[in-house]
Amino acid sequence: MITIICAGSRGDFQPYIALAQQLKKLGKDVKISGSSEVESLVRSYGIEYFPVEVDFEKLGVDPNIIKESQSADNPLKMLLTFNKMKKYGIKIAEETYASLEGSELIVYHPGCTMGYFAAQEMGIPSVLATPFPMHKTDEYLSVVTYGKAKPTKLNKKISYKMVQSMLWLASSSTVKGHWKKHFKRLPKDFSSPYERISTEHPAVVSCSNFVFPRPKDWNENIHQNGYWFVEENIEYIPSKELLDFLSKGEKPVYIGFGSVFNSEQKDELVSLIIDAMKKCKKRGIISGMGKIDNLPDNLIAVDSIPHTWLFNNVSVVCHHGGAGTTAAGFRAGVPSVIIPFSNDQFAWAHRAYDLGVGAKPIYKKDLTSNKLAEGIKFALTKEIVNNAKVLAQNIATENGAIYCAKVIASMINK
Repeated sequence: MITIICAGSRGDFQPYIALAQQLKKLGKDVKISGSSEVESLVRSYGIEYFPVEVDFEKLGVDPNIIKESQSADNPLKMLLTFNKMKKYGIKIAEETYASLEGSELIVYHPGCTMGYFAAQEMGIPSVLATPFPMHKTDEYLSVVTYGKAKPTKLNKKISYKMVQSMLWLASSSTVKGHWKKHFKRLPKDFSSPYERISTEHPAVVSCSNFVFPRPKDWNENIHQNGYWFVEENIEYIPSKELLDFLSKGEKPVYIGFGSVFNSEQKDELVSLIIDAMKKCKKRGIISGMGKIDNLPDNLIAVDSIPHTWLFNNVSVVCHHGGAGTTAAGFRAGVPSVIIPFSNDQFAWAHRAYDLGVGAKPIYKKDLTSNKLAEGIKFALTKEIVNNAKVLAQNIATENGAIYCAKVIASMINK
């Protein structure tokens, strides 16, 4: 049994579901372990799941800390927030370790380093599976500072130290607490494992080489050959209301902010969107904000809809810059307008602009209806539209999930 251990929200799990799908096609038994909140999502793809209870309310997590994590707009804030969150990880450590027992190989998200040390303790191989490039390189800045700092040699070095330190901070206390309680000691060589890459501990990365090319100075055992896209097993059937809306005019603009959407700001945000769409004279689909009353005829509100279907039916994707949503927009070949809230979202916003497939980033704190309208207009210029189509064609030549699944499977076949 291969166990994939992951953390985060729905969007964070989707690349790992894609890996699990391809491993099953290779004839491997595989399960995913993580928050009980995404159990139904994972199981809907026919993937075995081991739920770990992560009820923030039961754990006594201060709601303000969660809000801080969703609005950390600079590296210092990110570090402070990660430091506050780390103590809660200790409380879910036992269930997490139990989910790994009986595995013959562990694949782990960089925020779940228990996977690395558990594999070491059990005498089995492990694979670091990361949803973005995170290994040090002299070629570009890491995702925590890309677009926000000058790409000097020193800044590049600092930026990778920073992203790895934040991820290590988030999971090291969990590992430390569990080992001291159950083994009365620390794990062997207890320190950040991210750069310990070898044939026995390779890394796989979900990223297109047409977005961030694989650096030439990486260890040969770091594998990157495209995004890990989920294969939908059920054809999505849209509502009659949505089909009617789509048929009544030009392709609309998608607007959604995923898991970072704060319902307390709903009225303010909806009002801003209505004004922006009026100013740019476009139709729009507002996603993931619940029921919205009294919308003008040029707008419709929808619940969560698979990006694989929806993004093929819109002209622009306006979103928060989550890695998965960004990748889905690139894959669909439509321009982006990214409004980053926190963490790596700034990097994807700046990268879209640098690649010429999106508007200049609009930071959440600077968002106005005028800026959103201008961003949409810019994204729809001929050059940006054409660039987005070419990027999608290039991404379609890659097979990231298949390629990386084969790397993982080869660890068992040795």
